Amino acid sequence: MAINNVNNGGGTKPPIDNTKINSQQSQTVAQQEMAAKTPSAKAPQQDSVSLTQSAQQLTQVQKKSTEAPVDQEKVDKLKKAIQSGDYKVDAESLASKIAQLEGQVFSLKS
Repeated sequence: MAINNVNNGGGTKPPIDNTKINSQQSQTVAQQEMAAKTPSAKAPQQDSVSLTQSAQQLTQVQKKSTEAPVDQEKVDKLKKAIQSGDYKVDAESLASKIAQLEGQVFSLKS
């Protein structure tokens, strides 16, 4: 039973040629099978990645930082103090420590 030209407003569309469609599908399948059987002349290309020395060092630092122990209780206390406004910064002590760190980083005397 062929159901062609249904819901086309009574237009005169040509009927679908199933033999042509089947033929095209058969050709496509045959081409795919042929391509699968044919050995490829080229060897598959492999991807490679190389990291710069700085990227390798960064990776090592990140790995060490995730392995470092964290005093979670102390962190939680500090967060709570900061959120409540009870945390006070000793400006002179902070400035001294910053100067000391800069001295170590830049090989200066503090």
